[in-house]
Amino acid sequence: MPRVKTFTFEELDPEQKRVWQEVGAVRSGSPGGPFAVWMHTPKIAERAHHFGNAVRLEGKLGRKLLELVVLTVARDWSAQYVFAAHVPPGREYGLKEDVIEAIRTRRTPVFADDEEKLVYDTTREILESKRLSDESYAHAEKTLGLDRMIELVTAVGFYMTASAMVNSFDIGPRHEGKRLI
Repeated sequence: MPRVKTFTFEELDPEQKRVWQEVGAVRSGSPGGPFAVWMHTPKIAERAHHFGNAVRLEGKLGRKLLELVVLTVARDWSAQYVFAAHVPPGREYGLKEDVIEAIRTRRTPVFADDEEKLVYDTTREILESKRLSDESYAHAEKTLGLDRMIELVTAVGFYMTASAMVNSFDIGPRHEGKRLI
């Protein structure tokens, strides 16, 4: 049960309505997950929306690799909402079902694509050690380039924030009464 009220559009003040419409335009019509909480503070909702879009919709990393990062972070945090919300686009943008299932069940996926493996390994290292070794950094930057490397690390941070929000405010879907992750 969410710990904060989830608004309906009619309950919002004018600033919240403007932000709701902006966020909803690219997020299935209405703010869900962490945005449902952030709507209590519309300035944060608006900035999080722009920040997230810079990574999610305007980045050079590519959606398949971004969704791999998101699922990896969401699983690490056991963030039900974030994981469930990003499985469909992960599939849509080309992540293999066995990769998604391995992440869901906390197993290391087997990747056919070297870049996917690099992104997964880099994300896991950041999550586990809170940094990257010199060797990992050099390899990732050489392979991805600086711009995509910055986007990868930014995506890890953004989706850690989103995961912290949904977990702390108890925003999470259930699948047939059972937890997805």
